[in-house]
Amino acid sequence: MNYTSGKLSADELTALQESSSPDNQGMQVVLHDLATEDTSLGFNESAIDMINERFTRQLRVGLMDVLRTTPKISIERVKIEKYGAFLSTLQAPLSVNTVKFEPLRGYSLIVIDPVVIFSSLDNFFGGIGKGNTPLHPGRMFTPTETSIIRIMLNIIFGSLKEAWSPIIGLDFIEAASEINPQFAQIADENDLVIISRFVLALDANTEGTISIVTPFISLKPIRDLLRSRIQTSEDNDAKANQWRDEMRDACGHAKLELIVNLTTINTSLKALQTLSVGDILYVNKPDHASVEISGARVCTAEIGSAGNNAAIKIKQFIQTPTSNQ
Repeated sequence: MNYTSGKLSADELTALQESSSPDNQGMQVVLHDLATEDTSLGFNESAIDMINERFTRQLRVGLMDVLRTTPKISIERVKIEKYGAFLSTLQAPLSVNTVKFEPLRGYSLIVIDPVVIFSSLDNFFGGIGKGNTPLHPGRMFTPTETSIIRIMLNIIFGSLKEAWSPIIGLDFIEAASEINPQFAQIADENDLVIISRFVLALDANTEGTISIVTPFISLKPIRDLLRSRIQTSEDNDAKANQWRDEMRDACGHAKLELIVNLTTINTSLKALQTLSVGDILYVNKPDHASVEISGARVCTAEIGSAGNNAAIKIKQFIQTPTSNQ
């Protein structure tokens, strides 16, 4: 459009007239709202879930080596929400660490709940992991607490590096550390972020969270890598199923020894020692015999004969808790 004169040029008027001609009446208009952000990463979020599971395993091992205890770590489902909404759920003081995940775009956050810090500190110095120390707004972390934060960040960096290694190699550059999350601006309030939250418990009555927040746009350039990793995982599942079927077929040819147990007599060692040839033991004959394999009952059966051979007739299979058939 010609803005210099404030009027449409002759060519522009001609283009408008042509666009309203009968030849264009069958065309469809596709609406596009520039204010609506695309929330589709282009890959299944299960890729992030898989990374988080590997991260959890590595984090548990790392903390166990330092704290000499095995923390309980649970993973919350990955969330995608606006950065402003995420900040509204936080309350200072927190250990808010701005970190550059090279080579991903932008900066990410690693937010550690003070409960986790105090619980780790107590455990580090021989306690049982209590972390319910009350905090006042604006309170700074002490040098000792800062040292624990440094140890935990190093463990987190190593765990993230290992968790992401099948997809992309990561290096970590620390940019800033705050106690107030409002000062950590890695995105605008309306920008989307991906939130991975992990709940740690070093004490039976105390638990806190570690949150890893990554801008939505940071993962878009590697969406193909994440998508291919999911596909590879599905291929591995198919191979595992094939291997399981082959193993089941192979086990089907294994030979087993069946023992038919008609009854059991309870006696004492003294009574057993007094027995001699010709003594008679009286028993109550059960309705069915028990068929066992390696001491485990598999079915009940009737005792009988088939021609000149003794035989059993299976009456009922005994389902075990792990039996699928």
